[in-house]
Amino acid sequence: MHTLSLSPLDPDFVQDPYSAYDRARVAGPVVFWKEYDMYAAFDAATVQALLRDRRLGREKPPHLLQPTADHLRDWDRVEATSMLDMEPPRHTRLRSLVLRAFTSRRIRDLSPDIEAVSAELLACLPRESFDLIPAFCTQLPVRIIARLLGVPEEMSDDLLRWSNAMVAMYQAGRTRDIEEAANQASADFTDFLTSYINKRRNDPRDDLITQLIAAEENGEKLSTEELIGTCILLLNAGHEATVHSLGNAVKCLLEHKTPTAALAPDSIAATVEELLRFDPPLHMFTRFAYEDIQLGDITLPKDAQIALILGAAGRDPALYDNPDRFDPARRAKPHAAFGGGLHFCVGAPLARLELQIALPALFAHMPNMQLAEQPRYANAYHFHKLDRLMINPRF
Repeated sequence: MHTLSLSPLDPDFVQDPYSAYDRARVAGPVVFWKEYDMYAAFDAATVQALLRDRRLGREKPPHLLQPTADHLRDWDRVEATSMLDMEPPRHTRLRSLVLRAFTSRRIRDLSPDIEAVSAELLACLPRESFDLIPAFCTQLPVRIIARLLGVPEEMSDDLLRWSNAMVAMYQAGRTRDIEEAANQASADFTDFLTSYINKRRNDPRDDLITQLIAAEENGEKLSTEELIGTCILLLNAGHEATVHSLGNAVKCLLEHKTPTAALAPDSIAATVEELLRFDPPLHMFTRFAYEDIQLGDITLPKDAQIALILGAAGRDPALYDNPDRFDPARRAKPHAAFGGGLHFCVGAPLARLELQIALPALFAHMPNMQLAEQPRYANAYHFHKLDRLMINPRF
């Protein structure tokens, strides 16, 4: 078995993880990643297969659970009701109830909101060089998810602050300060949603929280704790992925001097899929083995954790010709940017819709924009996101 020694905090790796993925894929495709103390899969076939293999799951085996640390009690309380870390039958019940409210029609009906918020944000952009991430990429998805849930848009700054603090728990190099900030954010978020859910029970509206309250299957409804966990997951996962997808997409389109035809109505869907394949926002998704699993000449032991490297799967030459070339006209093939199997991202249709609407609007508003400086990725693995994206609008 090959061992990979590679710090996720290494500056060269942060700026270009794909070269390291190529080396690991050749050595593996499954290797033991020393710094994470777990196995890792880097090729598309293995990643896709293990995403769907029911011998693995997100839920930690009970005998491996550790007592909750005092400074993480509020964080753990939220995590306990997250679909992301559940397996059937709990996951089946919760996801089914959520999908009764989070329908494709409700997502499609958000198109006018995405167009309106995009136009409002674009109209307020500076005419001199500015950072596109906070000005546009961050604001659009958080305001849309606020509208979807039905919470006041003026809460956006709080939602962002709570979300950023909680999501930092998944980054490499987690510290005690990060943990305490995430715990406080979990407590504040829970307090807000508890009050807001109680209001909606007595004053239902046409929003997702009301629909989640009403969702029922076989006489079962979501508990208040499950409602809170679901709303937090939808905000944190949906917001985080779309912010970084937008930033990475604009960087890619500008660096490759992509023709505007790629953003035309009949081309934008394919362009978005290529952008997600080429430089996705989430690079790692971990799972536990519930029995011994043979992976080629490697046995993944029961209870072992394995990292599925989604970012590497999208650049696998066994699946894509010239995988390191960005090609908006590439014939579509499945990618792993939104995961797969039971845990395929429930918010993927919304993320795709936001990208398909926001990118053409942005480039139509600033058709001559250029990068004002070389973008750099943030030291935030396993997220792959930009520190900032300085734009010269060139009106």
